[in-house]
Amino acid sequence: MISRKMEDLVKGSSVIRAMFEEGRQMAAKYGEENVFDFSLGNPNVPAPAEVNSAIIDIVNNTDSVRLHGYMSNVGHDEVREAIAESLNGKYGTAYGKANIVMTVGAAGGLNVALKAILNPGDEVIAFAPYFGEYNNYVSNYDGKMVIITPDTETFQPNLAEFEQKITDKTACVIVNSPNNPTGVIYSEETLEKLGKILDEKQKAFGRTIYLITDEPYRELAYDGAEVPWVPDFYSNTIVGYSYSKSLSLPGERIGYLVIPSEADGFEELAAALGVATRILGFVNAPSLMQFVIAKCLDASTDVSYYDRNRNTLYEGLTKLGFSCQKPEGAFYLFMKSPLADEKEFVGMAKKYNILLVPGSTFMCPGYVRIAYCVSYETVKGSLAGFEKLADELGLIRGMK
Repeated sequence: MISRKMEDLVKGSSVIRAMFEEGRQMAAKYGEENVFDFSLGNPNVPAPAEVNSAIIDIVNNTDSVRLHGYMSNVGHDEVREAIAESLNGKYGTAYGKANIVMTVGAAGGLNVALKAILNPGDEVIAFAPYFGEYNNYVSNYDGKMVIITPDTETFQPNLAEFEQKITDKTACVIVNSPNNPTGVIYSEETLEKLGKILDEKQKAFGRTIYLITDEPYRELAYDGAEVPWVPDFYSNTIVGYSYSKSLSLPGERIGYLVIPSEADGFEELAAALGVATRILGFVNAPSLMQFVIAKCLDASTDVSYYDRNRNTLYEGLTKLGFSCQKPEGAFYLFMKSPLADEKEFVGMAKKYNILLVPGSTFMCPGYVRIAYCVSYETVKGSLAGFEKLADELGLIRGMK
């Protein structure tokens, strides 16, 4: 028999993953070109050529024992140093290898951070809409998730409610920018206010409150938008990063955590992150991919590909009468459901072989997420189905 906690998790298994599997079944039935699967954030842009070249070079020219053997739980020293130097060049920081912990993707990094920070019953705050797996990550360590309701005008964090919901049990706050599912980038003004609130609450409650910033989409920004470096606004920040999106390597599970030296209890926290990496069973991040990343710090995917999809989809949907938030970053479009029950709308879309993810998955009912990290042909082909859907809902007639 499985645990009672797992029984509930199995019953409520990921909606996104379930839709992805449904999409595969539909593609087998109707033909892949006739199914428009926007469910999973699985990058369609190939990894940069530098990645494959680095893999070949490393495998051919690195001692096998060193390449495939154990290393420090926090990662290879030279890889951590290279990442630190890269960040210093971008953000004017002064990091070294001691500030970097290599992780099994951003998800692994978040779990390591939460394991190191949380005591049972501690509260973790997140701003809706957010990636629903955060709830499970917090539950893993018997923490309590506190949800801040969304500001559906701007989708910037609702700081008034946030200030009211921080308590003496608040151990950390999770932010995600560029945001999944909205594509919104949290502004410097927002982050400055957020940092001030946290500083005041730390003093009021006499405890450290860490800010964990989940940043797998940091490099995916459009129209010249810049993604602020969150530690500039709050010293007790832990940055979680993944190369899953920026280098199209989601299956390789490689990323890192940044712990600024200014963070409270830096040495103890850094040591705890290393121990958490080991005892959670990761042991260390994949060795080969660590070496690959160190050679590809200046590489990037073709963001213009996603940008074309973004503009085509946004313009096409708004012309049909749908209400959308135009993304500033990431590769998701968050669309308001024409029906009060967005799950009913998702069901209607399936009639036209369009797969969308309900906003309730992200703690924001009444909306749907569209992952446009798909082929351009999928985006263009879907618009005929969206037009039929809009006509069925009376959106087109309403615009005439």
